[in-house]
Amino acid sequence: MAKFDQQSAAPSCPDLDTAKSIVSELASVKSRQDIKAALEIYHKDATLLCPPWQSSSHGRAELEKKLVGFFRLVPDYAVELTGYAMAGETLCTWGTIRMTLSTTPRGDKPNGRKVSTPVFILFRFSEGKVIWESFHFDLADVARQSEVPTEAFVQASGSLSEHKFASAVQP
Repeated sequence: MAKFDQQSAAPSCPDLDTAKSIVSELASVKSRQDIKAALEIYHKDATLLCPPWQSSSHGRAELEKKLVGFFRLVPDYAVELTGYAMAGETLCTWGTIRMTLSTTPRGDKPNGRKVSTPVFILFRFSEGKVIWESFHFDLADVARQSEVPTEAFVQASGSLSEHKFASAVQP
């Protein structure tokens, strides 16, 4: 997994209200599946981690590819952030994600029902943009609610952009 390199990014820590505003806007545009707007909120050298899927991406091109794949997997994704706390340079947010799986990375057919599960997301900032994000949720809970085995995700972890639902980025 990629890790945050403080020397290459030189993070700058906004105050809590500014950080909340930045991530609230990111949550809003991601809930609309607006990849272009999301990429404008990320720093050009941003790193996005999703430990449940053992997935990481770095830089705008990789982020775009992963977001395209993610929204093909969960086309109705929405996040509601209900709490925020700042410790040093890291903002922690928490809330609920809601989504309907269209498939799994290995091709299993989910039940088609919308799932809802808690989420927490960690952020760091540089130049007024998100430079680092680590997105955490209970993958076993999502699998259970979707009636697919957790192994449908674990076996194909780390390569969301390489699966059939994440083919080439659309212009």
